Amino acid sequence: MVDNRYATALVIGTVLSLLATVYLSVAVGTQQWYQYRSPPMKREASNLTGLIDEFSNGEIDEKTYSDIMYRQNGTLGLWWRCILVPSQYHWYKVPELKLETRCVSFTLPQQFALKYKHPGNPSSEEDLLRTYLWRSQFLLPLVSLALVFLSGLVGVCACLCRSFTPTIGVGVLHLLAGLASLGSVCCFLAGMDLLHQHSMPPDGVEGSMGWSLYLALISFPLQMMAATLFLWAAKSHRKSYTRMTAYRVA
Repeated sequence: MVDNRYATALVIGTVLSLLATVYLSVAVGTQQWYQYRSPPMKREASNLTGLIDEFSNGEIDEKTYSDIMYRQNGTLGLWWRCILVPSQYHWYKVPELKLETRCVSFTLPQQFALKYKHPGNPSSEEDLLRTYLWRSQFLLPLVSLALVFLSGLVGVCACLCRSFTPTIGVGVLHLLAGLASLGSVCCFLAGMDLLHQHSMPPDGVEGSMGWSLYLALISFPLQMMAATLFLWAAKSHRKSYTRMTAYRVA
């Protein structure tokens, strides 16, 4: 028999865990982790077409696509890089200019590619710190989601076995998942700061955190609160069960 307090804690913890999972999944799949705002510039249609083709090239280096994002109100995610360009039907109608987003995904080899002290220059010294920060920023969210999925399996097994003890494991897994989510955000911000030190945005270009990053950041306290509720329920239920057993023996 489970006390109503513990059952309520489990329900609230499950809801918080589901919210955190949804927020983190949306953050991983979207490109609004970091965004640039650049002043309007007049460009010829031919030059802009060449710029878009260059940006869409899968072999483009970090320096080149960063410079294009600086100039074209780009956004950066864990798996995507995007720029704003005029619609192909409104190249010359400046007063009626409409913008559309062009996005290119990072391939797996690009995610594991080495970073350099001077971005875009393979002959320069390797920047191991930025390399491992970049790899960590997209691996840690996957680790976090995997831990939450594993905790869900443990919770289902606990329900089938009618045991409260595995709830401790569920809480620990959520605790680790929350730390992984926070670590991803920290690695991303640290990596962007190091990139801007080596490749400064032009004057007038402003960079800011996007809503995708905030979603990932929000998932951290949600996972930590869920972990706290699971651990509290498991520990309190165990104490209550021990006291009840001692009372019956006495």
